[in-house]
Formats: sequence, structure tokens, C-alpha cells
Amino acid sequence: MKLTTRRRAISLALSAPFAFGAEKSTAFALIGDRYHNSDYIRTGLGKTLGADLGLTIDFRDEVKLLNAETLRGYKLLIIFRDGMTWPDGYPDESSNAAFAHLGKTGIVSDPPLPKWGGQPYYWITSAQGKAVREFAEAGGGVLFYHNVTYISPHNDDFRDVLGAVTQQHPPIRPFKVKIVNSSHPITRGVKDFVVTDEQHFMTYQKDPKYLLLQSVNEDGLPFRDLGSSSAAGWAYDYGKGRVCYLAPGHLLVDLWNPEFEKLQKNAVRWLLRQI
Repeated sequence: MKLTTRRRAISLALSAPFAFGAEKSTAFALIGDRYHNSDYIRTGLGKTLGADLGLTIDFRDEVKLLNAETLRGYKLLIIFRDGMTWPDGYPDESSNAAFAHLGKTGIVSDPPLPKWGGQPYYWITSAQGKAVREFAEAGGGVLFYHNVTYISPHNDDFRDVLGAVTQQHPPIRPFKVKIVNSSHPITRGVKDFVVTDEQHFMTYQKDPKYLLLQSVNEDGLPFRDLGSSSAAGWAYDYGKGRVCYLAPGHLLVDLWNPEFEKLQKNAVRWLLRQI
């Protein structure tokens, strides 16, 4: 790809206009949460799916925009965030990147900071879950990433589209992502790969025949009583549409693992019925 063409693709992917009266991008992406900064997700997907694949994406992090009106006219929905917002503030600042640089000084404020609740708010509404379900049923493609399994405990429609519920995860550690169905268009030509990531464990609730990926800690390190392995990716038709879930993605280096890049690109092509 020529440099000027690549720059144009990046511009389209990262800065596409978000106007209901104008022609929309192909994909709407709801991204970013307390533990997963929107910038690395935008950077990661903007390169792999935007610049490299040529997909136009409207990236947004306001959860209220996930609704039937917003989704109308898009062909692909991408969700890469958890189920919580924190309108009353965080119980601590450990999720802030600057926290690691505080050292022994801690946080000083004069006058003293007021106390706040620091409780999570589970944002998805019944109307939003219905909008996701109806988008897929009507023929849209849905690409779920990483920690969306934390949304599904709070909405039946969303859980049915995703097909899984979180069992949480251990601290970041290396694990292998194994291809368990190499004949599917999404996994064709993709080899097993290793990432240093949050190994998400989940209860998978669809037919096992749809499974594509399995995460395995090859050191045999278990997570609670769930063992050292979990379902890590699947894909299936849903109504007239298609759904795919991919578990890796906590770090930019995970999103840009060459084999995982192949998976992501194949997933988008499959969801858009290009392969």
C-alpha cells in the first residue's frame, strides 16, 4: 500500500464523521473502559482492521450510543469493553496509568478530597440488549472482543447473542491460544500462538461445534477450580447475521500478534460475508 493511500485509510478509520444524515462507516465500535484504555484499542484496531484491511470504523466510548438508532445503517458492530461505568468515581486510582509513578508520595490534595462511593454501575439496559440482538437477527455482523463477557451477566438478549458469561480471569500471564477448528474461514491458515494477556475464563453456552479457539496455560497454572484452559473464540450464524467472539486483547502487543491479526481480519471478512 502506498504511503498516501495508507494515511488516507488511517484517517478514514480513526476520524470518520459520525453524522446520522451522512453516509456511515461500515463499522460502529463501542470501546474502552476503566481497565482498557480506548486509545490502545483504537490504535490496535485502527491499524489491523482500518489501515491494513480497509475497514471504515466509527470509534466511540459513550455507552449510551449503543442503541437501535445509532446502529441503523451499519454493517458491523464491534464491542470491546466491560459492563461497568463508574459515575461516582473509582474506589482507588490503581487503574490509572499514572498511579505507578506516584512512588512513596501517594496522593496529596489540599483541601482534602471528599469521600465518594466508588461503586460500579452496570450500564446495559434492556433496550440496548434488544438493539444488539435485533441488529444481528436482521443481518448485521457482530465482533465481540476480550472482556465483553462481563456485560452478559446483566442482560439476557446480549448474553444470547454473545453465547457466554464471564468466570473472570487471573493476573496477566503468558498462555497459548490453540486453534481447535482449522477448517473454518476465520481460522484457516492461522497457527497456534502465545500471548501475554488476561486469560479470560468463561461459561460457553452455545453448541461446541462453533468453538474455534481454546486458551491453555502450558505451565498448568489453574484459575480457581476452573483448570488451566478455557474457550477463547467462536463464531456462528445468528438469525440473518453472524457473530464472532475473540478472547485476547488486553494489551496492544496482543492485538498485534501476527497470528491474532490474521484471525481478526478473517473474522471481519467472514462477518461481512466476504469469505
